Amino acid sequence: MRLKFIEPLIPTLVEKPPEGDGWLHEVKFDGYRSQIVRDEDGVRIFTRRGLDWSAKYRDLVDAAKRLNVQNAIIDGEIIVTNEAGLSDFAALRKAITRRQHDLYFVAFDLLHLNGHDLRDMPLEERREILAEMMSEGGRIQFSQPLPGDAKGIFHLVEQAGLEGMVSKRRDSKYRSGNSTNWLKAKCYAVGEFDLLGVESEVGKPAFALMAERGTGRYVGSAFITLNRELRERLWKRVQDHAGPPPKGMRRPATQWVKPGLIGRVKHLRGEEDLRHASLQDFREESQTYEPRQTGLSWAAELIGLPKLVLI
Repeated sequence: MRLKFIEPLIPTLVEKPPEGDGWLHEVKFDGYRSQIVRDEDGVRIFTRRGLDWSAKYRDLVDAAKRLNVQNAIIDGEIIVTNEAGLSDFAALRKAITRRQHDLYFVAFDLLHLNGHDLRDMPLEERREILAEMMSEGGRIQFSQPLPGDAKGIFHLVEQAGLEGMVSKRRDSKYRSGNSTNWLKAKCYAVGEFDLLGVESEVGKPAFALMAERGTGRYVGSAFITLNRELRERLWKRVQDHAGPPPKGMRRPATQWVKPGLIGRVKHLRGEEDLRHASLQDFREESQTYEPRQTGLSWAAELIGLPKLVLI
């Protein structure tokens, strides 16, 4: 039996995770959503959009061949962990071409097994079967459910520096496309970006235009939430550092600045560009901020994260 790629179920983004016993909660990993398909022709690994990337994931293909199944379709995420044991998207890109042995496939759903389509089964039953397929210490690992109530889990996930969490209805069937049976709640991160300019029009909110540090790549805008004193100080710095627009950028009502101003921005984790971002503070290149404690280790231990996330 030759199996085909199945369009994945896409969770809906929400501000906070749902409460109640009808949901199970998992870590939202910062990696590439992928699908393992094993059948009589061997193993193939597809991207979220159905591209065959088997050649890029040679070690994971070999690991999937060792699973004790005849045929299967497994939904999951390909990740790489950093020194803190957290999934690291930047490291993932490098590992695909240079360090195949660092790749893991975190499996969280089973769509097909040994000739049977499982998508009409309740999620909890599909995951029970999937967990039994996994072996300790392998490159293909099971995404463990997180214990506790949703509010407490989300708080600790945020403190641990994780991207967020995914909540799934325990009795839900698997249906391709956007779904409210799976909900993802993302945490916020605070990072530094180069300030390119400030966009301000009468009667409209002001935005800071930000770029990736050191590269000049525009990554999006951040709503300016500073108090009156800091806003006035920012505007003075912008006027003092006034300069030409970056090459190729033309935006109305924008005061561009020369390099040298750094903004501290709060934004959703796990996004390539800024989303839901706000400017929290700013400084000049020669200045520094006061260091802040993150509480990573205790939060990760307390939440009882899976071995892949906490090493």
